[in-house]
Amino acid sequence: MSAPRSGSAQILVVEDEAPIRHLLRTTLEAEGHVVHEARDAQEGRTLAGNRRIDLYLVDLGLPDADGLTLIRQLRTWTQRPILVLSARTEEARKVEALDAGADDFVTKPFGVAELHARLRVALRHARRTARDGATVLRFGDCRIDLDAKTVTRAEQPVRLTATQWRLLEVLCRHAGRVVTSRQLLREVWGPGHGDQAHYLRIYVRQLRQRLEADPAHPAHLTTETGVGYRLSVEPDPPPA
Repeated sequence: MSAPRSGSAQILVVEDEAPIRHLLRTTLEAEGHVVHEARDAQEGRTLAGNRRIDLYLVDLGLPDADGLTLIRQLRTWTQRPILVLSARTEEARKVEALDAGADDFVTKPFGVAELHARLRVALRHARRTARDGATVLRFGDCRIDLDAKTVTRAEQPVRLTATQWRLLEVLCRHAGRVVTSRQLLREVWGPGHGDQAHYLRIYVRQLRQRLEADPAHPAHLTTETGVGYRLSVEPDPPPA
């Protein structure tokens, strides 16, 4: 076996369908990653406890346990990215998985290009968090300084209300990840507002109007239908 490429990752695939495991192994190894396979939750836990894993791909429909249970168990001792593999009709399950600690999801049947893009975002986010927890984020012509609590667009200050800022701050803290509507409502408005999604839609629309070049077709603050929202930011600029 050839040496891992720069930027490669150790990936654990927990999936009971052999054809999907084979597809994942083939495509991920072609990108230079090292792939470990588990057919069920028990095997996944064993491999996770005996390997240095950089990212987990977990199917929700495992033969011996609910994938949600495995995600919660992994989250008791690791903060490495967890991506969920889920069927197209499992919207509610995606929300449960994200609330349980998953970082993102890939819908079956999935395209290889989309899978690799999701992996790159998750790994980049993990590296940034592990390095120093970036406090300055950029996307499009916007710059957000979480410490100074300032937002600029095309180098001009953007004025936000306190609630708009709290929503943007939570999205920034989870940049690159899907944040469920329930989580956003809890963190921004408090635990008593977990089911009042109309608040969220109004304030997301307001943020898009202030930050997106085309608010009707947002490129950075995007909706994951039936699940929540994702803020996509630019890679860190190279050092001067």
